[in-house]
Amino acid sequence: MKSIRELYRIGTGPSSSHTMGPRRAAQLFAERTPGAARYLVTLYGSLAATGKGHMTDVAILDTLNPHAPCEIDWQPTVFLPFHPNGMLFRAYDAEGQEIDQWTVFSVGGGALAEEGVSTMASPDVYDMSKLTDILHWCQKNGRAFWEYVELCEGPEIWDYLAQVWQTMKDAVERGLEKEGVLPGPLKLPRRATTYYVRATGYKNNLQSRGLVFSYALAVSEENASGGVIVTAPTCGSCGVIPAVLYHLWKSRDFSLARICRALATAGLIGNVVKHNASIAGAEVGCQGEVGVACAMAAAAANQLFGGTPAQIEYAAEMGLEHHLGMTCDPVCGLVQIPCIERNAYAAARALDSNLYSTFTDGIHRVSFDRVVEVMKQTGHDLPSIYKETSEGGLATAWEHE
Repeated sequence: MKSIRELYRIGTGPSSSHTMGPRRAAQLFAERTPGAARYLVTLYGSLAATGKGHMTDVAILDTLNPHAPCEIDWQPTVFLPFHPNGMLFRAYDAEGQEIDQWTVFSVGGGALAEEGVSTMASPDVYDMSKLTDILHWCQKNGRAFWEYVELCEGPEIWDYLAQVWQTMKDAVERGLEKEGVLPGPLKLPRRATTYYVRATGYKNNLQSRGLVFSYALAVSEENASGGVIVTAPTCGSCGVIPAVLYHLWKSRDFSLARICRALATAGLIGNVVKHNASIAGAEVGCQGEVGVACAMAAAAANQLFGGTPAQIEYAAEMGLEHHLGMTCDPVCGLVQIPCIERNAYAAARALDSNLYSTFTDGIHRVSFDRVVEVMKQTGHDLPSIYKETSEGGLATAWEHE
């Protein structure tokens, strides 16, 4: 498996697959075609179907136009075999002759792949990719999941995770301060501030849950408006982990070191899914985004509360299992409805998964790895209209308004 640095990417929203990935692809293509006089970029499948709502064209044009004029060709009904988020970049000289072309895929979380090979050319840093194997190693050696991450990544990972945590905190706090309407035709008002103010009027459990909602809304609304966030594991699900960790940090005063260990544990969970299945909504639906984020956040919370590796694995398993089959059906192709609410709800479910697991010894029948397998198969069985094309599910609600 790759480094969790590639799972936790710091960048701008609203979509890791549709914005961050294409922007990075455009940068790489510009670097390899310095003499181009014109560009033509063809977007295929899910990337084309919801690209305008996700600002895919803006990301590509802003990157290529400073080098040479660029045109976008939208092909939402054409799906390339390797992945639903396909792109074909073409460069032409001043005489109109093609000088280069490149087919690349945005495979989730801001990552790119070219015929199944990562264009980032980064090495594998983990020698195990199944959580069951890692769990057995931890139990045999008396280690925690975060210690396995440190062993594979090196001690320098802690500086990076500290940067990730700071970015997450900043996104929460910016989102709590901002009001107004999110960009796009839905005219969706920001709600994080309202939820935060209302939550402070309650006591105990109701206040706790309301604050978690407000933190998740804050980050998700920042993402929807193109703010700086961390993919965790994607832009569309970036509010779940910050909401859980920010709430626990504020209410329990956990140290930076313990928060970073929780992020390492969560990153390991997300990495297992990314390696063995997918975190791309266009490939497996929202179960691969919000579902995986819930599993990661549940594991992080359990780590903070002193859970054993078995209990952490169980918390993560529940977080993903109970999102199986969730479709990716954004209204108007925007990362707003139902995406933002799903982040808030998944944050609460992550805390519930953590609590449920702490009442057990961690022993259960269905392993996390098995749920990952089922999630992957379920995603492949979902019709394409339920995988980020805005042609089915809740996305059609806008047509009836």
